[in-house]
Amino acid sequence: MATGKKQVLQLARQFLKLSVVDGTLSAERVAAVLQYIEKHRPAQTVAVLRAYQRLIVTEVARGQAVVEHAGAVSDATLTGISAAMTKRYGRKIGGIARRNDSLIAGLRVRVGDDVFESSVAGQLAALSAAV
Repeated sequence: MATGKKQVLQLARQFLKLSVVDGTLSAERVAAVLQYIEKHRPAQTVAVLRAYQRLIVTEVARGQAVVEHAGAVSDATLTGISAAMTKRYGRKIGGIARRNDSLIAGLRVRVGDDVFESSVAGQLAALSAAV
């Protein structure tokens, strides 16, 4: 059974490689891969589609800087954060603003699994953990 899981993940990774153009996920390529899967149903189609979906979600998250904020965030700030993250990671990173009143003040930026936090709530949590 482990071999089946390994083959499913390997096929999903191949589909992901076909879906990326110049380091960026292509909606057209994803649609083409899904059409291919529909026409040429691989073994364990549902498992392949689930694995492919997880890889796509991860790839989308890698290209987004989710900026959580308590107060207002200007377009210039969001653009600056996107530019800084693009430079840091060496790939295009788009910025998305999300209001989060629990931060009290400051920002939390998430790119994929990486989190950069400069908020009052984060500092208070660090202090309480240290005590």
